[in-house]
Amino acid sequence: MPMSLQEQIRLLSMVDILGPLSDEEMEDLAKRSPDTFLEQGDVLYTPKDGTERLFILKKGRVQLYEMDRGGEEITLSVVEDGNVFGEMALTGQSLEGVYVRALTPSTVVSLRREDLEDLIMKKPEVGLRLIRELAEKLHASEARYADMVGKDVPARLATQILTLVDSEGVVSSESYRIPTHYTHEQLGTMIGCKRVAVTRAFSRLKKIGAVQLKERYIIVKDIDALQDLAEAG
Repeated sequence: MPMSLQEQIRLLSMVDILGPLSDEEMEDLAKRSPDTFLEQGDVLYTPKDGTERLFILKKGRVQLYEMDRGGEEITLSVVEDGNVFGEMALTGQSLEGVYVRALTPSTVVSLRREDLEDLIMKKPEVGLRLIRELAEKLHASEARYADMVGKDVPARLATQILTLVDSEGVVSSESYRIPTHYTHEQLGTMIGCKRVAVTRAFSRLKKIGAVQLKERYIIVKDIDALQDLAEAG
């Protein structure tokens, strides 16, 4: 069901790069940029699309991934709501060879190159915020890669689960629940290993009482044990 204009503006106002826009400019952007609604598993973008657009994830969570020669997915990143991503030379971003799929029901709006250029010309701070956000993403990606190098698979998995707890974990009865269902294949592509290795690593994490699976969702029972394993690996 399409959301009201007021709700569209509210969600846009939560996107950091759009902060400098006035209420009138935010309303104009909402009217000119229709929403795309995705159900869980829907694909928003494929390598065949190849259009220059900046996507704004207003609500939900999406996965950016590639396919290797064997047809297996390689997860590049998981984007949370309130963030931007896209295929646009103007921002130095590239989705070449990349697929984008909704991990949860999601709402996305896209800006054409001309729309983004117009925004930046009118509000230079939009461009400055965009540059800052892209730089932060690059730094975080490099930090994650450096942290993974040299770790064994259980430590990589523990590190990734801690990252998911930090970004989306829900606290309940002295445990943390990750509300998105991630398959072992998806987790494997996030930490650079095969599904069977993730399954073995999960067995180790469950054995030490750090995590458990409940209705296919990850429950962190002992976050200290998980952190110890992540750091020791």
